[in-house]
Amino acid sequence: MHIQIDSSILELFLPEGALEWFDLIKGERDKEAVRITLEEKNMPPVPPQHKDKRIWSKGFFDITITDFPIRGRRGVFTFRRRRWQIEGEKEILKRDIKITFPGTQLEKEFAVFLKGDSRQRARVANFSCEYPKDTRQGI
Repeated sequence: MHIQIDSSILELFLPEGALEWFDLIKGERDKEAVRITLEEKNMPPVPPQHKDKRIWSKGFFDITITDFPIRGRRGVFTFRRRRWQIEGEKEILKRDIKITFPGTQLEKEFAVFLKGDSRQRARVANFSCEYPKDTRQGI
């Protein structure tokens, strides 16, 4: 099922500042998830020394992240990230936008929430886990 989502409402669900760099492309809902696709705006991060050179778009690469549930469904955001190349340069440009929590495919706030929730559940269950200081000993 395809649904329309207004960007001012969408801002409430997205990582902070996302609409500064991305445009809403599509929103869909199925039995399992609400899926929202955003595309990075065509604003290359050109270093001052290259401002007078031509810049070519080199396509997109997608980053899909899981976020807080939306209306009982998994929240899934796909960010279509752009790449550019400056005339006469080998280096590919891309903007450094932090979307996910390091080492995960989770949105930053959602990852922190889950980390805190797991600690709270452990306290409620009166469960704690001690790990050996020497990792060669095993658990």
